[in-house]
Amino acid sequence: MNRSRIADISLLLVAMMWGSTFLIVQYAVRVLPPMAFNSARFLGAALLLALIITLFYRNQWNLISGRMLLHACLLGLFLFIGYAFQTAGLLYTTTSNAGFITGLSVVLVPFISYALLKHSISRFTWISALLAAAGLYLLTFARSGMSLNKGDVLVFVCAIGFALHIGYTGVYAGRYPSLLLAALQMAVVGIFSLIASALTEHVGNASDLMEKLTEPNVLWALAVSIGPTSAFAFWIQTVCQKYTTPSRVAIIYATEPVFAALTGILFASERLTLIGGIGCLCILAGMVIAELKSAPQKVQ
Repeated sequence: MNRSRIADISLLLVAMMWGSTFLIVQYAVRVLPPMAFNSARFLGAALLLALIITLFYRNQWNLISGRMLLHACLLGLFLFIGYAFQTAGLLYTTTSNAGFITGLSVVLVPFISYALLKHSISRFTWISALLAAAGLYLLTFARSGMSLNKGDVLVFVCAIGFALHIGYTGVYAGRYPSLLLAALQMAVVGIFSLIASALTEHVGNASDLMEKLTEPNVLWALAVSIGPTSAFAFWIQTVCQKYTTPSRVAIIYATEPVFAALTGILFASERLTLIGGIGCLCILAGMVIAELKSAPQKVQ
């Protein structure tokens, strides 16, 4: 099995982890405000990766440069924009609308790849992206009706943030050690989230905050989020984008709501409608086409 195929399978595993842990995080942010949760999540992930570097790859600390810090800050900023605007948008729109609009990053990434990496936009990429977007629409937006509002605009900014993060990860992943780059951007997201929480949320005094942090649902969600779905997930993404294209990453990540839907059916007694099922099949079809098509060629 070649590296590109291993990378795609690894990214699918990341999408599965994100989708299957959505319910756990959703329960936690009912207790601890979202930005405060994100600050604990990403700062914890940064510390975990820093510990791994210190114990096993200590020499990597000597590789940090001003340029690397700048690029890590840029990646962290895009990732923060994605999570922050998604959270803000959910205050004004439905989760179904938010799910579909966030998934529009699948369509945006090929254009970003074209601008940054000069990857041509083949007909297979178009078909894959449009199938994935249609599937996301059927899985989420179609169930709640066509209604645009302030929240939808905010979530669209979130989609741009995630698309830029995937695109620029494709640019920088091959330039720096993956583990170090992942750790630095996790720290940036955590710091930005902490600042945003201090400015926009009320978590109470130190005693109140500690009580919320030690609540069982929050502890379990943080344990899952800090390790598997943040530190290791973005480490895997950074490594894998050396061997696959941003467009393929976006299409693979479009399976996240499919795994979220399956988790809801299995553990929250939710029901998948016929339209939602067709949406899942469209996303799967888009992914299969992305897998079968040849790698994009550089534009001369």
